[in-house]
Amino acid sequence: MATCSVCCDLGGGDPCALCAAPNRDDKTVLVVEQPQDILAFERSGEYRGRYHVLHGAISPLDGVGADQLKVRELLERLRNGVVTEVILATDPDVEGDATALYLGRLLAAIDGVRTTRLAHGISVGTEIEYADAMSLARALENRRDF
Repeated sequence: MATCSVCCDLGGGDPCALCAAPNRDDKTVLVVEQPQDILAFERSGEYRGRYHVLHGAISPLDGVGADQLKVRELLERLRNGVVTEVILATDPDVEGDATALYLGRLLAAIDGVRTTRLAHGISVGTEIEYADAMSLARALENRRDF
């Protein structure tokens, strides 16, 4: 299974179809935990930017630290100065919040990049892949600075 060298999504080639699409907004990157979260946002029809897949969330109890996620790859993407906003779309649970907090602190040091977090239109404890399209759309519309 191929991994996209740009967004770290699985199975879509390199680059994947979303990264290769010329009509996407290059200035915005939505960070998700799992590849299936991308499908949920695409179903909402509200997001037209780029994605980045972390392949998990920080979970000390499960032995998962930031170094086991695709954080370094995200930071590399931000070096060229094109991205002006990173939207943290991790799950609204303890692990997702810890991951968003960690990323928010890292991204605060990057000039010219606004970091936002999805509004909590998604029920706490719900995994993004199972959220309905309307909830995802509202959460995206009402995101806030992190």
